[in-house]
Amino acid sequence: MTREMGSGETMNLPAEHVDPKGKQEKLIACLRALGSVIVAFSGGADSAFLAWTAHRTLDARALAITALSPSFSAHDRRQAETFAAQVGMQHEFVETHEFENPQYVVNQADRCYHCKTELFGVLEKLRAERGFAAVTYGVNADDMKDFRPGHRAASEFGVAAPLLDAGLTKADIRELSRRAGLATWDRPASACLSSRVPYGMPVTVETLSRIEQAESAVREFGFRQVRVRAHGELARIEIAPDELPRALQAEMVEALAACVRDSGFTTATLDAEGYRQGSLNAALKKRDS
Repeated sequence: MTREMGSGETMNLPAEHVDPKGKQEKLIACLRALGSVIVAFSGGADSAFLAWTAHRTLDARALAITALSPSFSAHDRRQAETFAAQVGMQHEFVETHEFENPQYVVNQADRCYHCKTELFGVLEKLRAERGFAAVTYGVNADDMKDFRPGHRAASEFGVAAPLLDAGLTKADIRELSRRAGLATWDRPASACLSSRVPYGMPVTVETLSRIEQAESAVREFGFRQVRVRAHGELARIEIAPDELPRALQAEMVEALAACVRDSGFTTATLDAEGYRQGSLNAALKKRDS
């Protein structure tokens, strides 16, 4: 991209400085072309921006759906419910039953594929019953850089990816959400509770309940970006790097460990590297290298 200078010169600008407004217009065009959509809405920044844009673009022809299961925390449910009410969009909850699938519970590297297969199967049935043209979800351009087996399920069900088609990155989505005054613009990254369990260790409702209780207790101390990774009876606490200095204070370490142990874990440890998205995928990369 170039920008006009006063003397008639041009200056090259790096791609990250390109205004995302054009991508937003492309997103709107994508949604209009679809005509009517169901949006898989978790309440996170990406799906919230997609659902809001669909609501603004298609009005009653857009419906946001949030799936409820033991892997979706009460905290995330409240976030989704609050956002939907704030922007006035059509929003409903449905139940999914991924825990009835042994291939999900066994928790191999393709767990997300089985989860999304259940989700998109439910949404596709709802789409057909309600007469919507398409199911959409909030994958963005940056997501293609990480290991995401759920994308395969989306492809198999013909689920549309308007954010990806418009070329929107996570930074674009947060900036456009900020401009629109959406409360989700700076919401910390979120993921299902099952993502806290290392691959190869079974995902159980009991384990996820302990994780949810532990994360809720850690957030009570004012930390925004929190993960409690469950390694059997050991819980590894991840806190965002910018919040880590406070977490590493001796008294705080002791308090965090105590509240996590009270949630049902035998041992708790604070990860000195802090939170990093997809940290449990590191074992996969090491295995494949």
